[in-house]
Amino acid sequence: MGGWAIAVHGGAGVDPNLPQERQEEAKQLLTRCLNLGISSLRSSSSAIDVVELVVRELESDPLFNSGRGSALTENGTVEMEASIMDGSGRRCGAVSGITTVKNPISLARLVMEKSPHSYLAFSGAEAFAKQQGVETVDNNYFITEDNIGMLKLAKEANSIMFDYRIPLAGSESCSAVVESPIQMNGLPISVYAPETVGCVVVDSEGRCAAATSTGGLMNKMTGEGEAIIRGTLARDVAALMEYKGLNLQEAVDYVIKKRLDNGKAGLIAVSNNGEVAYGFNSVGMFRGCATEDGFMDVSIWE
Repeated sequence: MGGWAIAVHGGAGVDPNLPQERQEEAKQLLTRCLNLGISSLRSSSSAIDVVELVVRELESDPLFNSGRGSALTENGTVEMEASIMDGSGRRCGAVSGITTVKNPISLARLVMEKSPHSYLAFSGAEAFAKQQGVETVDNNYFITEDNIGMLKLAKEANSIMFDYRIPLAGSESCSAVVESPIQMNGLPISVYAPETVGCVVVDSEGRCAAATSTGGLMNKMTGEGEAIIRGTLARDVAALMEYKGLNLQEAVDYVIKKRLDNGKAGLIAVSNNGEVAYGFNSVGMFRGCATEDGFMDVSIWE
């Protein structure tokens, strides 16, 4: 085994005009999350414990689109999704349509460990949360002033929006309005920017785990399929390593270049050999990574 490794992200696709202050806030949050994960890994925590811990931290901060600070639906409410995967035993758990659970990622783990299911949604997921005694809050807890303003812009543009972090002041000069909006399944999207958070970890025993959490799209009616799902990117990375002998970074680079069609996305990845890698074809990706040998990087741009 090559030791532990961790990678974390706050979404792929960044407004090129994002103010320096916001960039620094993002880097500080990613650094804090990385250090939290590093400390846990040094204390011999398991990969599944670490990814849950890190994503809980991301959900609790309003900077990115998960938990507190989630993008708003067309009705001005928050509906969140989260999933967790444990390589040991190939176990997984997922939830969607969450409106009151403070940390959806922990509910996803409970679905994996405490239910006969791998996925629960809406009222069924909320009922399971009450049964498990997880912490719940009023939906207003998740709503921020930034997102209220961005929902207003989205409704005025009659579109769904990815970038919910463009400051409202001076928005007339930023990319919140473009001449040729990106299309997804025939729907206009004004800008393409962070819409999820995630963490991947391999621990000192070679166990891998991953977790992701999101508030979805600004002004969404329900949800929306995306290029990562259609291209089964994570599976492709693993297959390229298993069947073609590519290393982790080579496999990530290949799927980003060859498997996204016209989609925009990013990947963070670790291997059971202690490798860490990332790749994206969008304008930037909020990401950070570290390995047991002392390497650490927190970046936004290429």
